[in-house]
Amino acid sequence: MPRPTPLLLLLLTLLGGCSEPQNELQRVLAQQELVVLTRNAATTYYEGPQGPLGLEYDLARGFAEQLGVTLRMEVAANVSAVLSRLAAGEADFAAAGLSVTQPRQVWARFTPPYQQITQQLIYRSGNKKPRDLNALDGSLEIVAGSSHEERLRLLHGDHLDLSWKVNHEAESEELLTLVWERLIDYTVADSNEVLMNQRYLPELRVAFDLGEPEPLAWAFPKFKDESLYQAASDYFQGLRENGELARLIERYYGHLERFDYVGTRTFQQHIRQRLPEYRPLFEYAAGEFNIDWVLLAATAYQESHWNPDAVSPTGVRGIMMLTQLTAREIGVSQRRDPVESIRGGALYLSRLMQKIPDRIQEPDRSWLALAAYNVGYGHLEDARIITQKRGGNPDSWKDVKENLPLLRKRKWHKNTKHGYANGTQAAHYVENIRSYYAILNWQLEKEKPTFTPPPRAITIDSPAL
Repeated sequence: MPRPTPLLLLLLTLLGGCSEPQNELQRVLAQQELVVLTRNAATTYYEGPQGPLGLEYDLARGFAEQLGVTLRMEVAANVSAVLSRLAAGEADFAAAGLSVTQPRQVWARFTPPYQQITQQLIYRSGNKKPRDLNALDGSLEIVAGSSHEERLRLLHGDHLDLSWKVNHEAESEELLTLVWERLIDYTVADSNEVLMNQRYLPELRVAFDLGEPEPLAWAFPKFKDESLYQAASDYFQGLRENGELARLIERYYGHLERFDYVGTRTFQQHIRQRLPEYRPLFEYAAGEFNIDWVLLAATAYQESHWNPDAVSPTGVRGIMMLTQLTAREIGVSQRRDPVESIRGGALYLSRLMQKIPDRIQEPDRSWLALAAYNVGYGHLEDARIITQKRGGNPDSWKDVKENLPLLRKRKWHKNTKHGYANGTQAAHYVENIRSYYAILNWQLEKEKPTFTPPPRAITIDSPAL
C-alpha cells in the first residue's frame, strides 16, 4: 500500500475524531471518490489506444492520486452541459478546457491557470481570408454556451452587422470539421484546439485573433466551501514549481510546433495508398517484439515514407533505413526487402526500448528510444548527462529534447564520451514521428465502425489511504 503524502497525513490528523465530514475536502476523502466533469475532446479527455488520455485527464488523475482517492470522470455532452451540471452540483469541479471569463466568475471559482489560449476566427484555405469581422462573407457557427459566444456578444456593439448561429449539439472540433468540409464558412475556436486539429484537417486557417490570450483553469461552484478548491490550487502550484505542468503540456502539444501543410497532406495520401500493403508486416513485427505497430509504422514513414527502395546519401536504405552495421548486428541481409527491413527495425527499436532505464515511463520511454534510433544510444546518454548537469530531468523527453542540440556545440560535446552528434536533427526526428503517430491513430480511429454510446462515467483507481 502506498505511503500517504504529507498533505494526507495532515488531513488525517485534522479529521481525527470527526464522525462526519465538515467540508468539501473532508467529504471527498471520506467518500474516497473525486467526481470531475469533462468534455470528450483531444484537448481535454479521450479514449486512447491504451486507455484514457488528455491533458485534463492527466491533471485530474494526478490530483486524485495526491488525495489518495478514486477518480470518476463524467463526460458531459458539450460546454453548456458542463456548466449546467456543475451549477447543479453534479460534480466536485469541472476540468473541461474552460476559459476564465467574467460571466463565469460570477458563479464559479477558478484555480490558477494551467494554460493560455487565444480565441481565433477559422476559415478554410481556398476561401478568401477575411481581414476582420466586418469582412465576413458567409455562415459563422459557434458552440452554444462557450466563451466564444460571450466574446462575440461583447464585440457585437462594434460590428452591428455581425451575425452567427449557435450550435447546441456540436463541440468545437466538430465545427472545425464542418469548416474543413465546407459545410459552414467560419467558426471560432481556441488556439490549442486549432493547433491540435490542423494535423488532421490541414486546410484549416487562422484569419485573426479575437482579443487577448485567456487562461484555462478548473472551475469550482461558489456555493460550496473553498476547502477542495484550495487543495486543487495548492496542487497546481506544486505542479508548476516541480516542472510537471510543463512536462504534461509538452506531452500533448510539444510535437505540434512544426506544422507542415504539404507534408501532412502527403502523409494522409500515403496512408491510403501505401500503408495497406505494409500494415500486416508492421503489425506482425511489432507483435513479435511487443511494441506498438502504429509507432513502428510512424517511425518507418519518417525514415522512408514507406518506400522499400529508399536510399540516403549516407548509405542507409530500405523502409526502416538501416545502416550496414546495424543490419549486420540484427541479422538483416537484404535491407530493401520490406519483410526483413521492418522486422529488423522492430528488433532494433525494441532493443533500444529495453536499454532505457526501467524507471522511465511512457511516453517518454518511447521518445527517448526513438532519439537513440536516430542519433545512437551513446549520444542519447551524453545528452541525458548534459541535461542533468544543466539542472534538467534526464528522464524527461521535454528536458532532453532541449539539450540534444548542444551535442553540435564543441563547448559541450568535447566533454562527452561519444563526441559530436547532430542532436538538432534527432529532436526534429522524434517530433515528426510524434506527429505521424498522432495522425495515424486519428485516421485509424475514424475507420472504426461508429455507434452512439450510452452516457458513461470512467472510474480510475488511485492509491487508497
